[in-house]
Amino acid sequence: MRMDPTASLIFATVAFLATHFVTSTPLRPRLVGAMGEWPYRGVYSLVAFATLGWMTWAYTGASREPLWIGIRQIPYVVMPLVFILLACGYWRNPTMVGADKLLKNENPARGMIRITRHPIMWAVMLWAAAHIVARGDVRSVVFFGGFLALAGLGTILMDARKKRALGQDWARFSSVTSNLPFVAIAQGRNRIEWREIGWLRPLIGLAVFFGVLAIHP
Repeated sequence: MRMDPTASLIFATVAFLATHFVTSTPLRPRLVGAMGEWPYRGVYSLVAFATLGWMTWAYTGASREPLWIGIRQIPYVVMPLVFILLACGYWRNPTMVGADKLLKNENPARGMIRITRHPIMWAVMLWAAAHIVARGDVRSVVFFGGFLALAGLGTILMDARKKRALGQDWARFSSVTSNLPFVAIAQGRNRIEWREIGWLRPLIGLAVFFGVLAIHP
């Protein structure tokens, strides 16, 4: 019996989310202890790509069931910011995997990290939200909603896990940064230093945006 494509998409999305949220549960250290750090990461990556492939396959096979009239112009406004966040978020970002040592620097929050300590996650959230609004159908709510939930909840779970694991280094970092963009700045705990962000990385982000737009209008 063939599963309904929309049901398959829902199951795939749940599996994708469950795979990623394992990293923020007590199950992760147990798996790492049993397998080793790098074998665990290898298996984790394979499972994550498998569930992502299942999601993509189910999404393309699901019928388009409109929920509202999509606002197709939204991604044209939001996606340039998404690519800028991505380009800037890969530089001196202590929240990235394997970058915990950056927390020991005298000034661990620099560049885009002054605005939000999770620029990559916010890029994913904005990408997902923009496509949900633009598409306005059931399959897009499930597919992109999965990424929105992953990134949104992921920032909260990541903060909690790093707070437990990194102690004073994380406390010092979180005291001058915020998850929500600009909150630390509005509260006077940090300030924007445009020179640290510079022009090169935002321009790279915009260049990638226009390149993607050319093949994915």
